[in-house]
Amino acid sequence: MTALAARRRHPLATVVLLLLALLVTGAAYATVAPREATASTTAGADDVEAGQELFLANCATCHGTQAEGTRNGPSLIGVGAAAVHFQVGTGRMPLQKTDVQAPRRGPGEFSEDEIRQLAAYVASLGPGPAIPDDEYVQPLDDPDRIAEGYELFRVNCAMCHNVVGAGGALTRGKYAPALMDVEPVHIYEAMQTGPQAMPVFNDANITPDEKQSIISYLKNVEERSPAGGWSLGSLGPVSEGLFVWVGLLGLLIGAAVWLGAKSS
Repeated sequence: MTALAARRRHPLATVVLLLLALLVTGAAYATVAPREATASTTAGADDVEAGQELFLANCATCHGTQAEGTRNGPSLIGVGAAAVHFQVGTGRMPLQKTDVQAPRRGPGEFSEDEIRQLAAYVASLGPGPAIPDDEYVQPLDDPDRIAEGYELFRVNCAMCHNVVGAGGALTRGKYAPALMDVEPVHIYEAMQTGPQAMPVFNDANITPDEKQSIISYLKNVEERSPAGGWSLGSLGPVSEGLFVWVGLLGLLIGAAVWLGAKSS
């Protein structure tokens, strides 16, 4: 028996092979795993302190003085900077009134710097999704990336938001909002954090590059003219033609009923 054959039959040989296989698998995954979008700026201690002052003055009533949550608002520990930047940046927070869903109200009462300070404070409380880097939220003119964004949006988002992002109704008074005229960074953050009834699409589900493709598709839809000349949900000339045909048919039926009533 050779020395090599003897080592192969050693009781620990299987364990060593398994450990090597795990190491190789881990290294391969680390190489091909999707990159996580990170914030382009790093918040300093001054931003966190300023954000805490803003939080105590505007948010603590519902979310608690330590952001631990109360019966009027959830805990914000671990939600990350992206969730705060989305909710406050779109004017959904601070909440104006209790309702089934907070509507988008535009930029709201805070400046961009103040919103980022609030986000920095909440991010300091626990790890969570960061505000995405600018390179991932710029819409692209590349037809291939727009086509990819259409496919991703159709499969993952269109059942609630409509295939052209026009929005739609959900159950119990909730709704999927229209995505036109929404800032690209907020579209990205919504996918990343899953606000309200929306599911979370983390970087393992939809990579940062794929999120950028979805943004590119929505901005392309926003900029192009309706295919049929009218918007009507931007569903195309067939649906618009059907709308006109049904309207004319209704007029003809009404005219026939009116003429019949006049003759009798």
